[in-house]
Amino acid sequence: MKTRLIASVSLVGLLAACGGPRAFTRGTYEDPNTIEMLSDQFNENDLQLIAKKMVESLANSPRFAQANPQPPVVLVGRLKNKTSEHIDMASLGDKIQTGLARTGRFALLDKAAREDLAEEYEYQGSGYVDSNAAKAPGQQASADFLLTGEIASIVQEVGGDKLVYYKMTAKLNNVRTGIVEWTDEKELRKKFEKQGISW
Repeated sequence: MKTRLIASVSLVGLLAACGGPRAFTRGTYEDPNTIEMLSDQFNENDLQLIAKKMVESLANSPRFAQANPQPPVVLVGRLKNKTSEHIDMASLGDKIQTGLARTGRFALLDKAAREDLAEEYEYQGSGYVDSNAAKAPGQQASADFLLTGEIASIVQEVGGDKLVYYKMTAKLNNVRTGIVEWTDEKELRKKFEKQGISW
């Protein structure tokens, strides 16, 4: 009995030593565009590929391919996540907005900044700012187009194989008419294989 107890305590101690918490103490910078699939979840590479496709497609569409002295004003609106995973849709929206800005063909409105702008108007109208220099509400640009979209996914598992399919669909709606002036989609299909874990 005593030998058994000692063996059990030793085994628990050995397992604790092997499976105890580990700290990441050494690291290096890597190219954020390097494609690595460490898990079967939506990752930064998926986000980058989707954003790049949408920006290039919209910027090169016949409606917007030519530079305009008065670029169309675009508001990146709601991007919906229809998958069962957590996907940072705000980051995807920011990535698309940044890409569109870099083309120089679009003027962009920032939906998230609207509350901050309203506060700034209040401050500038409070008397602390020179009244001749103060900005007042009523002069903001209005959006010509609203960009919306959604990501959906299909997951299939057969035996040791897992297939994950994502589809991002985006639309650019004319705010005045409601007409969809542009739409496109990006598909991603990833295959994973289960591997046994060795001790």
